[in-house]
Amino acid sequence: MLQQTGVSRVVPAYIAFLRRFPTLAALSRAALADVIRAWSGLGYNRRARDLHRIARLHPRDLPTTRQALDVLPGVGPYTAGAVTCFSRGESVAFADTNIRRVLGRAVLGRIATAPEAVALDERLVPRTGADRWHHALMDLGATVCVARAPRCDVCPIAAVCRSRGRAAPPAPRRQPAFVTSDRRVRGRIVAALREAPRGLTPSELKRAIGDPRVARLTLALEEEGLVAQRKGRVRLPD
Repeated sequence: MLQQTGVSRVVPAYIAFLRRFPTLAALSRAALADVIRAWSGLGYNRRARDLHRIARLHPRDLPTTRQALDVLPGVGPYTAGAVTCFSRGESVAFADTNIRRVLGRAVLGRIATAPEAVALDERLVPRTGADRWHHALMDLGATVCVARAPRCDVCPIAAVCRSRGRAAPPAPRRQPAFVTSDRRVRGRIVAALREAPRGLTPSELKRAIGDPRVARLTLALEEEGLVAQRKGRVRLPD
């Protein structure tokens, strides 16, 4: 839930989600439509789909090794490493945006690439207390070693940082405005179907969204398993 979604939005959603689906078994028995409805407001509905798929693959217990976690739907090296570290205390290397920034600036004098940050983390992560190590790096990057105006004057590792006082802000990334993006229309399609338990006809859906991309994006969502079309109606999948 925290992937690209702020903590203030996640906490109430997390609590409500666990009340609705307290165990993997409960989640595995639920219809995907109900899981997507419970995910409302968090965006990236494929995360709900992947979580549901994981529960159906492993309704009793999740795998415990990093390698086994890595092959689960929607789980990559970073998530597998983070889960292994924080849930089991294992000394494994991984790097999110904050870790890339902190380790890169401190050791390289610039923000590290993802492979560089993982290599640095692998070299530096302690054998014990790896969970505290990674929490510290993440918190430092989120509160002190921030992207545009790092607070070097209060940084606890400023004395050994190669970027102290000269860390340049990252170049802004050019992205299409969310208001006009396919992602926004996809989100509106799913939102409309959340409110229509019996589904909508393609024409009703197009009128509800009012965007010429509805037909194309509905097909894309169907291919991804996020919507279903049956008997001339579009609905959330079972």
